[in-house]
Amino acid sequence: MRRLNNLPGLAGKNKTSNLGEFKVASDQSASKKISQFCIRLEAKQRLRFNYGLTERQLLKYVRIARKTRGSTGQVLLQLLEMRLDNIIFQLGMVSTIPAARQLVNHRHILVNRRIVDIPSYRRKPTDIITIRNRPTSYNAAKRDSFGGHKIPDHLTLSLLETGEPAGLVNHMANRESVDLNLNELLVVEYYSRKA
Repeated sequence: MRRLNNLPGLAGKNKTSNLGEFKVASDQSASKKISQFCIRLEAKQRLRFNYGLTERQLLKYVRIARKTRGSTGQVLLQLLEMRLDNIIFQLGMVSTIPAARQLVNHRHILVNRRIVDIPSYRRKPTDIITIRNRPTSYNAAKRDSFGGHKIPDHLTLSLLETGEPAGLVNHMANRESVDLNLNELLVVEYYSRKA
Protein backbone atom coordinates (compact mmCIF):
# COMPACT_ATOMS: atom_id res chain seq x y z
CA MET A 1 0.00 0.00 0.00
CA ARG A 2 2.90 2.37 0.66
CA ARG A 3 4.27 1.79 -2.80
CA LEU A 4 0.91 2.64 -4.39
CA ASN A 5 0.38 5.87 -2.41
CA ASN A 6 -2.13 8.62 -3.27
CA LEU A 7 -5.13 6.45 -4.12
CA PRO A 8 -8.30 8.60 -3.94
CA GLY A 9 -10.54 5.66 -2.97
CA LEU A 10 -8.41 4.94 0.08
CA ALA A 11 -7.86 8.56 1.12
CA GLY A 12 -8.43 7.84 4.79
CA LYS A 13 -6.24 4.73 4.83
CA ASN A 14 -2.89 5.72 3.33
CA LYS A 15 -1.64 7.89 6.17
CA THR A 16 1.77 6.51 7.14
CA SER A 17 3.88 7.50 10.11
CA ASN A 18 7.13 5.91 8.89
CA LEU A 19 7.68 8.12 5.86
CA GLY A 20 11.44 8.18 6.49
CA GLU A 21 11.70 4.42 5.96
CA PHE A 22 9.62 4.64 2.80
CA LYS A 23 11.83 7.34 1.27
CA VAL A 24 14.97 5.27 1.90
CA ALA A 25 13.40 2.20 0.32
CA SER A 26 12.23 4.14 -2.73
CA ASP A 27 15.69 5.68 -3.21
CA GLN A 28 17.26 2.22 -3.24
CA SER A 29 14.72 0.93 -5.75
CA ALA A 30 15.30 3.95 -8.03
CA SER A 31 18.74 2.61 -8.96
CA LYS A 32 17.23 -0.69 -10.18
CA LYS A 33 15.91 -1.05 -13.70
CA ILE A 34 12.15 -1.48 -13.70
CA SER A 35 10.77 -4.03 -16.16
CA GLN A 36 7.71 -3.50 -18.36
CA PHE A 37 5.91 -6.27 -16.49
CA CYS A 38 6.50 -4.42 -13.21
CA ILE A 39 5.06 -1.20 -14.64
CA ARG A 40 1.92 -2.98 -15.88
CA LEU A 41 1.54 -4.91 -12.62
CA GLU A 42 1.78 -1.71 -10.58
CA ALA A 43 -0.87 -0.01 -12.75
CA LYS A 44 -3.16 -3.02 -12.30
CA GLN A 45 -2.60 -3.06 -8.54
CA ARG A 46 -3.31 0.69 -8.28
CA LEU A 47 -6.62 0.19 -10.07
CA ARG A 48 -7.50 -2.89 -8.00
CA PHE A 49 -6.70 -1.37 -4.63
CA ASN A 50 -8.35 1.97 -5.40
CA TYR A 51 -11.70 0.36 -6.22
CA GLY A 52 -11.30 -2.46 -3.67
CA LEU A 53 -11.68 -5.30 -6.17
CA THR A 54 -10.45 -8.86 -6.10
CA GLU A 55 -8.37 -10.21 -8.97
CA ARG A 56 -11.34 -12.20 -10.27
CA GLN A 57 -13.65 -9.17 -10.23
CA LEU A 58 -11.16 -7.01 -12.14
CA LEU A 59 -10.61 -9.76 -14.71
CA LYS A 60 -14.38 -9.98 -15.20
CA TYR A 61 -14.57 -6.20 -15.81
CA VAL A 62 -11.71 -6.41 -18.33
CA ARG A 63 -13.52 -9.17 -20.23
CA ILE A 64 -16.75 -7.13 -20.31
CA ALA A 65 -14.80 -4.06 -21.51
CA ARG A 66 -13.21 -6.08 -24.32
CA LYS A 67 -16.60 -7.18 -25.65
CA THR A 68 -18.00 -3.64 -25.58
CA ARG A 69 -17.52 -1.20 -28.45
CA GLY A 70 -15.01 1.57 -27.90
CA SER A 71 -11.63 1.86 -26.26
CA THR A 72 -11.18 -1.03 -23.82
CA GLY A 73 -9.36 1.11 -21.27
CA GLN A 74 -11.99 3.84 -21.22
CA VAL A 75 -14.86 1.34 -21.07
CA LEU A 76 -13.10 -0.38 -18.15
CA LEU A 77 -12.87 2.90 -16.24
CA GLN A 78 -16.53 3.66 -17.04
CA LEU A 79 -17.60 0.31 -15.65
CA LEU A 80 -15.63 0.86 -12.45
CA GLU A 81 -16.79 4.47 -12.03
CA MET A 82 -20.46 3.52 -12.41
CA ARG A 83 -20.37 1.02 -9.50
CA LEU A 84 -22.72 1.99 -6.68
CA ASP A 85 -20.04 2.03 -3.98
CA ASN A 86 -17.84 4.34 -6.06
CA ILE A 87 -20.71 6.72 -6.82
CA ILE A 88 -21.53 7.00 -3.10
CA PHE A 89 -17.87 7.82 -2.45
CA GLN A 90 -17.77 10.37 -5.29
CA LEU A 91 -20.91 12.08 -3.97
CA GLY A 92 -19.14 12.65 -0.65
CA MET A 93 -21.49 10.55 1.49
CA VAL A 94 -18.50 8.64 2.94
CA SER A 95 -14.77 9.22 3.13
CA THR A 96 -13.52 6.01 1.45
CA ILE A 97 -14.76 3.36 -0.98
CA PRO A 98 -14.59 0.56 1.66
CA ALA A 99 -16.85 2.70 3.88
CA ALA A 100 -19.26 3.10 0.95
CA ARG A 101 -19.24 -0.66 0.42
CA GLN A 102 -20.15 -1.19 4.07
CA LEU A 103 -22.95 1.38 3.83
CA VAL A 104 -24.43 -0.49 0.86
CA ASN A 105 -24.01 -3.93 2.45
CA HIS A 106 -25.85 -2.78 5.58
CA ARG A 107 -28.83 -1.70 3.46
CA HIS A 108 -28.60 2.04 4.14
CA ILE A 109 -28.80 3.09 0.44
CA LEU A 110 -31.83 3.49 -1.81
CA VAL A 111 -31.59 3.57 -5.60
CA ASN A 112 -34.75 4.90 -7.24
CA ARG A 113 -36.52 4.44 -3.87
CA ARG A 114 -35.58 0.74 -3.60
CA ILE A 115 -33.06 -0.81 -1.21
CA VAL A 116 -29.91 -2.04 -2.95
CA ASP A 117 -27.34 -4.05 -0.99
CA ILE A 118 -24.93 -4.96 -3.81
CA PRO A 119 -21.88 -2.64 -3.97
CA SER A 120 -21.05 -3.62 -7.55
CA TYR A 121 -24.52 -2.67 -8.77
CA ARG A 122 -24.05 -0.74 -12.04
CA ARG A 123 -25.75 2.63 -12.15
CA LYS A 124 -27.38 4.09 -15.24
CA PRO A 125 -28.04 7.72 -16.14
CA THR A 126 -31.09 9.29 -14.40
CA ASP A 127 -30.75 7.02 -11.33
CA ILE A 128 -31.38 8.73 -7.99
CA ILE A 129 -29.36 7.59 -4.97
CA THR A 130 -30.54 8.48 -1.45
CA ILE A 131 -29.97 7.38 2.13
CA ARG A 132 -32.73 5.49 3.88
CA ASN A 133 -34.85 7.62 6.17
CA ARG A 134 -33.62 6.04 9.41
CA PRO A 135 -31.48 7.55 12.17
CA THR A 136 -28.90 4.73 11.90
CA SER A 137 -28.53 5.34 8.16
CA TYR A 138 -27.75 9.02 8.67
CA ASN A 139 -25.29 8.18 11.44
CA ALA A 140 -23.54 5.68 9.16
CA ALA A 141 -23.06 8.30 6.45
CA LYS A 142 -20.94 11.35 7.19
CA ARG A 143 -23.78 13.83 7.25
CA ASP A 144 -21.82 17.06 7.86
CA SER A 145 -19.57 16.67 4.86
CA PHE A 146 -22.11 16.38 2.04
CA GLY A 147 -20.85 18.56 -0.79
CA GLY A 148 -17.53 19.14 0.97
CA HIS A 149 -15.38 18.06 -1.96
CA LYS A 150 -15.49 18.41 -5.74
CA ILE A 151 -18.12 16.18 -7.32
CA PRO A 152 -17.40 14.84 -10.85
CA ASP A 153 -19.45 16.28 -13.70
CA HIS A 154 -21.38 13.04 -14.32
CA LEU A 155 -22.95 13.29 -10.83
CA THR A 156 -25.12 15.89 -9.11
CA LEU A 157 -25.78 16.20 -5.37
CA SER A 158 -28.94 18.01 -4.29
CA LEU A 159 -31.39 18.13 -1.40
CA LEU A 160 -34.89 16.69 -1.65
CA GLU A 161 -37.91 18.59 -0.30
CA THR A 162 -37.60 16.52 2.90
CA GLY A 163 -34.08 17.88 3.40
CA GLU A 164 -32.25 14.61 2.76
CA PRO A 165 -29.37 14.53 0.27
CA ALA A 166 -29.88 12.81 -3.07
CA GLY A 167 -27.36 12.00 -5.77
CA LEU A 168 -28.30 11.96 -9.45
CA VAL A 169 -26.34 10.21 -12.18
CA ASN A 170 -26.40 12.66 -15.13
CA HIS A 171 -24.56 10.60 -17.74
CA MET A 172 -21.90 7.93 -18.08
CA ALA A 173 -18.52 8.76 -16.56
CA ASN A 174 -15.75 9.93 -18.89
CA ARG A 175 -11.96 9.78 -18.53
CA GLU A 176 -11.67 13.43 -17.44
CA SER A 177 -13.88 12.84 -14.40
CA VAL A 178 -11.70 10.00 -13.07
CA ASP A 179 -9.40 11.34 -10.35
CA LEU A 180 -6.89 8.50 -10.58
CA ASN A 181 -3.36 9.06 -11.87
CA LEU A 182 -3.20 5.92 -13.98
CA ASN A 183 -2.69 4.79 -17.57
CA GLU A 184 -5.59 2.36 -18.10
CA LEU A 185 -3.96 0.91 -21.23
CA LEU A 186 -1.24 -0.63 -19.05
CA VAL A 187 -3.95 -2.57 -17.20
CA VAL A 188 -5.45 -3.78 -20.48
CA GLU A 189 -1.98 -4.84 -21.67
CA TYR A 190 -1.39 -6.71 -18.40
CA TYR A 191 -4.56 -8.73 -18.94
CA SER A 192 -4.00 -9.26 -22.69
CA ARG A 193 -2.63 -12.76 -22.05
CA LYS A 194 -5.19 -13.76 -19.41
CA ALA A 195 -8.47 -12.58 -20.91
